[in-house]
Amino acid sequence: MVSRSGSGSRDRDGGPAEAAGYLVEAISELITIAGVHRLDMLCYLLDMARLEATEIVRHRTGRRSESK
Repeated sequence: MVSRSGSGSRDRDGGPAEAAGYLVEAISELITIAGVHRLDMLCYLLDMARLEATEIVRHRTGRRSESK
């Protein structure tokens, strides 16, 4: 579990944007697994988490959505 005390943890990991970027990739893999097994509700919930993490990356890194 990641320590939330102090700013030292930001120096060790890449900060919130990097963590969210990692989560986007990891969740995408979980969506694939859930899809193979037709776990539709899990796919939906995981996709919502993936979208939220993607928005965090965009907001923190200043990237704009290309679809807008």
